Amino acid sequence: MISTRQRPMRRALILCLLASAATPVAAFAQAPAEAEAEAIVVTGTRPIAESEAAALEIQKNSDSLVTVAASDSVGRLPDQNIAQAASRLPGISVERDQGQARYINLRGAPKTWTTLSFDGINVVSPEGRDARFDSIPSAIAGKIIVSKAVTPDMPGETVAGNVNVVTRSAFDYAGFHIAGKGGLGFAELGDRKEYEGNLVLSNRFDTGIGEIGVLLSGSYYERNMVTDNFENDYERVSRDARPGNATRFWVHETENKLYRLTRKNWSVSGRVDWKPDDRTTISARSIYTIFTDDEARDNYRFDLDDRENDLVANTAACGASTANTTSGYADICAGNTPQKGTIYGIDIRQRSTLRAYKQSVFTNTLEGSHELADGWKLSWTGNYTESKDDRSVVGEVSWESPSARNLRPTVAYDFTDPNFSRLTLFRTIQTGTGAATRYTAGDQVTAVDSFAKTPTGFTVLDAVDTTKAYTGRVVLARELDNATLKAGFQYDRRNKIADENQISLNAAQAATILPQDYAQFSLDQKFLGEIPMGYTFRYFDQDKMRAASAAARKAFSFTPNTGNNYNVREEVFAGYLVGTFRYDWGTVVGGVRVEHIKNEGRAIGTVGTASQLIVAKADQTLAFPSMHINYNLDDTKKLRLSFNSGAARADYDQLRPNVVINDTNETISGGNPAVRPERAYGVDAYFEWYVRPQGYLMVGAFYKKIEDVLYTARRIYNSPALNSNNIDRSGYQFSGIVNGGTGRLFGMEAAAQLQLEPWTQDLGLPDFLGGFGVSANVTLNDSKVDIDGRRMRLPGTSDFVYNIGGYYEKYGLSVRLQYQNRSKWLDTVGTLTDGGDTYWASDDELDFSARYAVTKNFEIYFDASNLLNNPGRRFSDPGSLLRASGVAAADTSNQTIEWERFGRRYTGGIRFNF
Repeated sequence: MISTRQRPMRRALILCLLASAATPVAAFAQAPAEAEAEAIVVTGTRPIAESEAAALEIQKNSDSLVTVAASDSVGRLPDQNIAQAASRLPGISVERDQGQARYINLRGAPKTWTTLSFDGINVVSPEGRDARFDSIPSAIAGKIIVSKAVTPDMPGETVAGNVNVVTRSAFDYAGFHIAGKGGLGFAELGDRKEYEGNLVLSNRFDTGIGEIGVLLSGSYYERNMVTDNFENDYERVSRDARPGNATRFWVHETENKLYRLTRKNWSVSGRVDWKPDDRTTISARSIYTIFTDDEARDNYRFDLDDRENDLVANTAACGASTANTTSGYADICAGNTPQKGTIYGIDIRQRSTLRAYKQSVFTNTLEGSHELADGWKLSWTGNYTESKDDRSVVGEVSWESPSARNLRPTVAYDFTDPNFSRLTLFRTIQTGTGAATRYTAGDQVTAVDSFAKTPTGFTVLDAVDTTKAYTGRVVLARELDNATLKAGFQYDRRNKIADENQISLNAAQAATILPQDYAQFSLDQKFLGEIPMGYTFRYFDQDKMRAASAAARKAFSFTPNTGNNYNVREEVFAGYLVGTFRYDWGTVVGGVRVEHIKNEGRAIGTVGTASQLIVAKADQTLAFPSMHINYNLDDTKKLRLSFNSGAARADYDQLRPNVVINDTNETISGGNPAVRPERAYGVDAYFEWYVRPQGYLMVGAFYKKIEDVLYTARRIYNSPALNSNNIDRSGYQFSGIVNGGTGRLFGMEAAAQLQLEPWTQDLGLPDFLGGFGVSANVTLNDSKVDIDGRRMRLPGTSDFVYNIGGYYEKYGLSVRLQYQNRSKWLDTVGTLTDGGDTYWASDDELDFSARYAVTKNFEIYFDASNLLNNPGRRFSDPGSLLRASGVAAADTSNQTIEWERFGRRYTGGIRFNF
């Protein structure tokens, strides 16, 4: 429970609660300046109030702008990973994969601007600089501190902020402690099961050499799921020369990727803290987390532009209707439009893929803190982290239609609905020969696998990227009467090695281990999803795929993918000075960080017509000044002002001196060792009101100036230079990191956390109503940068992000409903040739959780997530490019290139705490 004293003007403050933070500025004017500090007494029966109180205390006492998720709130909603646990904090949004929160965006900024650390040590994600949070279980966290204003002790590559996962310590508890949970659930789509559990054990020991605390923890989460999916790839067709062609973009390939997934997160961690005396602490910590993604993907791809060369470029308007002499692709004279039409006798390019992906982080830290004489303090840290990204493919079979057109399907397509790709299949009727050849649609076909398809290739891939990181840091501090001075030195060395080896079999070789009839390689199992596809199909048999993979490994040898392998090393020598100056009215924190960065990339590339080792080196020195002013208007209100700077650097694979080919995803990505860091200089101004006895109101504004904007340019590769082993890669998507010009990002943020409890007596309300509370936050952004001669929004940024939730907790019951919404954001910068820029559409999610404390040590819980079950949608939009070239263009955002739905999920179980 929360103890309070009566105070005036509570009726005025209740308006803030009812407004749910919609008008925080008006509420600020109603604050009593004479408010006094009061203690908050918690009993453990109010977990939401308890966690918010702990978080706000940390937040209030910080000398820079932070937001906090305290330990009791981690896991309150279905929070299996750190991204989901932090996603409800002010100014935080997430990017999802298969409906699972993966990356964190701070104040709507790109994910590359966010860094990840464990207990203050920057951790390299298995993927690289894109800090990936779905591989980190929330069970290892004591609290999550999100810093939005960069300070000199943070890495210079921190631009939007840092997410610091503070691990649990035995000294967090009075003595022996055990806590855990166990639960199970199901995913509505496909009726798939979920399992979760974690356990924490800790104790403190008094010894003859001081007090020692030992903590061990472990966690496990398994998620089985299926996904509804369709994808379309748009392009401009050069042979489409009829009037009006300037605004036409055609789908050259449409597909369904039908996923069967099993994802697992598990972790083990250990921590030993030793306090030989009250002036010294030494800590040893190890964390090992694993994320696995076993994915069976049935990919039915209809190659609509298979016979594009049949079309004759003709600039005249269409004449009288004629019989179909070509496939009809991109032919408006055949009655087709980009959104609706019929294509005759085209290829089915089917893929059956079984992936076994695994990402792991093994981080080990030894740290010491020593209070010396005369106010001096010395702290030191050593860390070794090994991250692995295992991208292996157990096996992948390519199936294709025969060359005879009458054995291939005729496809009627309808893309008029951006949330539905309607395909209807027919037999292809071919009459006549030579110039007299004509094509018509025959009988409708429901079962796509009744069309003949034979295996044209088989691939087994062993691919592991390993990053080894070493960090050493020494900080010397001096406590003065009204100031703290710190000088620090840090050395980081990171080395990422990509190692790919592959068995790639042609049709004749594949025939020795695979059946020629797909029916013998597949299951007679009904479709597990719900999306209406217009045809039925058969899932491939995973056991038979594993058997084929084993046979291939036995009969054939792996070959290194030398063109995809690279070795990139980075060294950072950093020093910083920072001073914290305390005044009657607050604090000033100012300092500078200087980093000298050395990069070296090694890879096999092509010079002229020969392949040889290419070595690229670069070095640079960057300075990052910052200042933070924290002004106490009174003991409940703060004004925070800051200036800070940072530089987002290109990822390790983007610095390699070659290109990497991914035949599974049909992509080519190119390295750019000469790319410059993206510099950002920002200012923040925030007002915070810590409402008594418990609550929070905040409003703030921020601005960042950006130089040398980093963005991913995307286009069709359109060259046969990388074709090999009978694989045509000219139509693959090529992407690479490049620098743009300058730009800016500015916006505002507001948040509120309030409870009804303090005002129930004043208003004469029944006591049970005191359990109601509300939390809400919103971030508004406006960004403009110069990219490729255009003024456009910053890639990865949303115009607005907001979270709103209500809860009730009393009498041992705790119930919460939370809604999150993020507006669309620019994904990649494209060209008119490949359909324009790509965006992710607005993303939202509604979650519910309930828990009931049977006793003070035992509770039951229920979580429901993704209740709205809205799809994830990515689309291409050439509108701005068309207008820039002088072509009038209406809304072209209906060009869906990817659409997925994942279903609702429900989990329940027990928690215990002693």
